[in-house]
Amino acid sequence: MQRRQLIQLATASLAGTALGARAQAFPSKPIKLVIAFPAGGPTDITMRSLAENASKILGQSVIVENKPGAGGTLPAQGLQSAPADGYTLAQIPLGVFRMPYTTKMTWDPLKDLSYVLNVTGYAFGLVVRSDSPIKNWNDFVAYARANPGKLTFGSTGTLTSPHLTMELVANKLGIELTHVPYKGSADLMQAVVGGHVMAAADSTGFAPQVEAGKLRVLNTWGDQRLAKFPDAPTLKELGLDLVQNSPFGIAAPKGTPAEVVKRLHDAFKKAMEEPSYVQALARYDMLPNYMDSAQYLKFAQDTSAREKVLIDKLGLNKPQ
Repeated sequence: MQRRQLIQLATASLAGTALGARAQAFPSKPIKLVIAFPAGGPTDITMRSLAENASKILGQSVIVENKPGAGGTLPAQGLQSAPADGYTLAQIPLGVFRMPYTTKMTWDPLKDLSYVLNVTGYAFGLVVRSDSPIKNWNDFVAYARANPGKLTFGSTGTLTSPHLTMELVANKLGIELTHVPYKGSADLMQAVVGGHVMAAADSTGFAPQVEAGKLRVLNTWGDQRLAKFPDAPTLKELGLDLVQNSPFGIAAPKGTPAEVVKRLHDAFKKAMEEPSYVQALARYDMLPNYMDSAQYLKFAQDTSAREKVLIDKLGLNKPQ
């Protein structure tokens, strides 16, 4: 009996040593981080800052690859065919948790991803051109009531948080809007400044255009007014009882070894604490929003349940 116990202890010790060695050996080559929106927008700029910080901590380059489209869900889909070795990571926008209800798919976001950590969340708002006859939210609603379906607004994609929030607002107010999807903030800003759409629902990537006098903010969607736009009321102040801030984080393929996930978690958590990342977020009124792997998975589960209710309410369920 003693001999058997000694063998079991020795085997467990060797297994633990092997796991520790594998974690220490990772990474031995560059890591790819796929993000859901185009170059030049707030997601791209802030995630590149985070990746640069993580590269220094991991001792290997973290290379950002942009894969926009499909409402920000392409990076998560790409993980389904990537090796589960920690060398391919993806940004997970909130829209990923809506996919099972809006899209025919063969994988489950709650079961088929290894959640690493949550890093931040967007601050959202609605803007129009500064020379628009729509001067405030009351003007926006009045125009929509008088011209059903003629008030166009752009977002960063179909079934993204900005799109669905505006659909929910329209539903609550009994107005009809026309949605125009774009691949990301950079394209959307060009469209609204160029007059191709009358309004834009977006993260505060619109801040430079507002500061340049090209756009006007009608409202913001957080729990409180944004310091950068103190004159813009929140949706709650406008009587809509809505808050939207859309946290997002990083995931790896299903089956990625736990010790590799922990190594990535620890490195990106430390990268989040670097002043350069905090400053990059501040440009867009974003804040660090840390959740560890277990907390992030729980957030995904809770969000998925909540989004099903929203999709059902708006009648946007996938065809049966």
